Parts: sequence; C-alpha cells; structure tokens
Amino acid sequence: MGKVTGFLEIDRQDQKYQPASDRIRHFREFTLRLSDHEVSRQAARCMDCGIPYCHGDTGCPVHNQIPDWNDLVYSGDWQEASRNLHSTNNFPEFTGRVCPAPCEEACTLNLENVPVAIKSVEQAIADKSFENGWIKPEIPAARTGRKVAVVGSGPAGMAAAQQLARAGHDVHVFEREPKAGGLLRYGIPDFKMEKHLIDRRVAQMEAEGVTFHYGVDVGHTLPVDQLIADHDAVLLAGGAEEPRDPKLPGSELEGVHYAMPFLVQQNRRVGREEVTEEPIIATGRRVVVVGGGDTASDCVGTSFRQGALAVTQLDIRPMPPLREEKLTVWPYWPTKFRTSSSQAEGAEREFACATLRVVGKNGKVTGVECARVDEKRRPIEGTEFIIRADLVFLAIGFAGPKKQGLVAELGPELDRRGNVQADTDRYRTSVDKVYAAGDMRRGQSLVVWAIREGRQAAHAIDRDLMGATSLPW
Repeated sequence: MGKVTGFLEIDRQDQKYQPASDRIRHFREFTLRLSDHEVSRQAARCMDCGIPYCHGDTGCPVHNQIPDWNDLVYSGDWQEASRNLHSTNNFPEFTGRVCPAPCEEACTLNLENVPVAIKSVEQAIADKSFENGWIKPEIPAARTGRKVAVVGSGPAGMAAAQQLARAGHDVHVFEREPKAGGLLRYGIPDFKMEKHLIDRRVAQMEAEGVTFHYGVDVGHTLPVDQLIADHDAVLLAGGAEEPRDPKLPGSELEGVHYAMPFLVQQNRRVGREEVTEEPIIATGRRVVVVGGGDTASDCVGTSFRQGALAVTQLDIRPMPPLREEKLTVWPYWPTKFRTSSSQAEGAEREFACATLRVVGKNGKVTGVECARVDEKRRPIEGTEFIIRADLVFLAIGFAGPKKQGLVAELGPELDRRGNVQADTDRYRTSVDKVYAAGDMRRGQSLVVWAIREGRQAAHAIDRDLMGATSLPW
C-alpha cells in the first residue's frame, strides 16, 4: 500500500489532455504527463484494502502487483518499482497507454468513484525506466539449442518471443508487415500510442537473441509445412483480423469501408510507409461510423485529424447509465456511459440506433438509413431517419483469424467461434508442435490479455521442450 491515510487526504488526479482544438491538428500523443511528485501522491492513495481485486483476474490479466509498485513509487524507489512491474508485464508502456484499465474499475476506492490512478502510475514507471536506462537486454546465460517460430508480432507474439529468448531458445518471429507490432502498430492510431515505443522494444528483443523476419506471410510466401519442419515448436499469434460482416444492404457502395483498412492506411502514412491501396480519406467529408467500441472511436479521432466536416457514431445499444450500481457489478467491468478522447473532439453519438441500410446515388454513398430500437434491439417501425454521409466505416468487431492461408493450410481444430482451438494450460493446438495464443485463440480482446497469453504460452512451450521451466506463469 501507499500512505496509510493517503486515500483520505489526497484527491484523485489523472493525466490531462491537450485541448481538442490543438490535438486534432496532429497525430502525436496528447496526454499531459503528471510530474513525479504528482505520480507519487497518486500512488500514495493505494489503501490497505485487504483483498486487492486490482491485480486479480477481475482487474489485471497479467496480475501486475499494483499495491507493491504503488508503495515503491510512494517511497521513492522507482527502480525497484520498475523491476516489480516488468516481472509480470513485458510491455507496461503499451498497457499504460492503451489498456482501458479494468484494474481501476476493480479498485476498492472505485466504490466511491475515485479509484487510484493506476494506469497513470504504470505509464510513469515504464517511461522513467527507459529515461533512466534501467531497461537493458536480458541475455540468457546459456542456449538450449531449441528453435521456436512465432507467427505474428503483435503483443502476444512479442511477449512470447521475449520470454522464450530469455529461456535460451533460438526464437524467430515471422511478420507479414514491414515492421513489428501487429495491430499495436497498424491498428491503434499514433495519437494513442506512438510507434517508437515498439521500435525500442524490438531493439531490446533483438539484443536478447530474437530474430524478426518481415514481409513473410506464412501460408502464402512461406509454406506451413516448411515452417513446422524447421522448428521444434511453432506458436500461432496472428490475431483476429477477419472483420465481422453486418450484411448491411448498400455496403457495396463507393465510400463504405471496414474500419481497419482506414486505420492501417493512416498509420502507414504517419510511419512513412507506402500506401498501395486506394486512399481512404475523410478530409472535407461527412463521416458515419457504425459501432460503439474502441475501433469505432479510433475511426472518429482519425477522421477529425484528417479534416472531416462532421462525424456521427452509431450504437445499437441504449445509452448506458452515467454510473453503475456498484454493489451489483463491482469489482467487474461495468457497463456505464463513457466518452473517449476521440468522441470528446466533437462526434455526434446516436444510441439505441439500428443501421438499416446504406443509401446512395450513382454508386456512391449519400447517407445511412437508421431507426430507433426497442428493448430487444429490434427496429421500431415509423422511427426511420437518414443521416447524411459521404464516408461510412463499419466497426462492429472481428470474427476470428483469417481462414485463408495459414489456418486453411495448417488445418487445426477451431472452436465454435472460428478461433484456433487450444486450452489455457498447454496452449497446444490439434496439430503436433503447434501452439496458439492471443486473439487468434481467444478472439478479439485487450492488449493486456494478449501479453498474458503470450507469456503463458511461452511457459508452456518451454516446459514441453525442456521438461521443466523457470519462466513465470
């Protein structure tokens, strides 16, 4: 815990943002970091709550020892706090920026709606770790002679690769794109997380012995059989990239796109990579985003930065309550009204709104026809209306990994949702020597869950290869 009476004496303070009028003019991160003194005061608010739900499964999938490093920050021992934080999380600078912080929802102080600012403290520890040179390659004392392939370099693949390399294995990461990071790099906008953060972790991993192979599309440019034959174990960590098809009439019109190609294109531009597809640009256009999740919100923020005239976000769910019923929900993630930084930049939001069809003229989109819904989310006759649109983004989630290529050639058993089947004890698939972790196994989820599964899969692979393992579970 922090200061014994800290939670009584110190008010919650979180990072602030640049004004919306300023931040929509660029794609850089726009959070205004707390000073070390302010972070220390926030860490001091951590209380002796008996059962710290913040770092159980309900609060933190990687089981960050949050009370411990809060106390260390409050005591001024930032370096030990960094060591503690990295003992459970390979990439706290990622989660400190893009995780929705279920730990804060599970905080005991959240019963009074003033949880400890855990996410801000985590980011501060991670950033200070690099600034002070505490993050160094952890090179194994001996090599095992075993060779492991990791397919995909998102957070699950990166976490697994780093853990396996530290166990002494010869680890090779195969990535379809020109750079590592998966959707961390190509899906999450730079204004939420700048990509130099990934680059410096890649440099650390390369120094630890991880070899990255870019531009390799396993199942297309590299046969799966060859990959398996060349390695003692193969981990599938390719993510859940198949967009969910809403079967929306009119979606064939020009100007209607899935969300991810739009986000990927802009991230390539910011990263000075070539965009070879037909450009999707929101400049001077009226944008409608179908969906209420994080990807939809990212489309909103990106559209504003490209100069959209107006952005409307459609959500079929009713507007949630401003505050949850604590004693019914806590310490679990609650459904309540939330406004993302992108939505706060000027988006119009429509709740309890069903998207009926996209309308157009001469093959181009001109609007989206909607209707209000009842409590069972069925359209109410007579409530139809049209929202004018020049550009429509479909952001209603993902339907598992892409089936063509790797999955089709490998032929593993799939679960009922179309994900690669593997349990959370051994992470083995139905194919010999092949494992699966992250979104490819569990479906679309949080970065922090991907890191957890990557770490656990590395533990399982090392145990299978060596008969025992010292890697943490």
